[in-house]
Parts: sequence; C-alpha cells; structure tokens
Amino acid sequence: MPKTKAPDAAAQAATTLGAETSFSGTLRFKDSLRIRGKFEGEIEATGRLYIDADAVVTARRIRATSVTVGGTVRGDIEAADRIEMLPTAKIYGNVRTAKLRIADGVVFEGACEMIRDPAGFTPFAVRDKA
Repeated sequence: MPKTKAPDAAAQAATTLGAETSFSGTLRFKDSLRIRGKFEGEIEATGRLYIDADAVVTARRIRATSVTVGGTVRGDIEAADRIEMLPTAKIYGNVRTAKLRIADGVVFEGACEMIRDPAGFTPFAVRDKA
C-alpha cells in the first residue's frame, strides 16, 4: 500500500515572511515562522522555523525547537527537537540538535553536535562557547 504524503507542515506556519520580504534584526516567536525571502540577524524561538528553498538567511545564531531548511543558511543552528535539511538546503555553519535528518544533495559545511538532554534546552538562554 503506498504511503500517503503528509500535508506540508511549513504551509501551516502561523507567520510567513514572503518571498519579496527582506528583514534584519532579532526575530522572537513562540508558534511557527516560515521564511521565504531574506533575513539577516538572530532568531530565538520556542516554536518551529521553516526556511524555504529560495530563502537566504544570514544569522549569528538560530535557536528554535525545530528547524527545517530548504534554502541557504549562513550561521549556527540550534534546535531542541530536530533539524531537517531538505535536498535544496545549503548550510554554512555548525548545528546542534537532538535529532538530525540530512537529505541527499544537501550542502553542509560545519560541525554537528547532538544534544543529550533536549528537555534542558532553553532557546532564550545565553550559551557559553568554551
């Protein structure tokens, strides 16, 4: 029996920064955010982040519960639950997460650290780099 394709969770994001949008600064959100355009700055969230295939994100740091990347990210990503890199993803930075999925075709230049205690993850806390 063929598998039924699950609905695109990114299509159900609470907020979307459109393809023609360019934004810089600090983004903080609790539910979900979809980036289709360009973003530069820092992202701190307790929700889900979706970065579409044509999106370009340059961030000092991205911290969220879950991050799905289809576009280009320059910067470090931390996710308490999971990071998913879709086939069109290009990530130039380190990732830190409890679960990681990397599709064929992904460009990933960086290091990976697995979180051992996802319950202790606090996206708004300052993390020391030792």
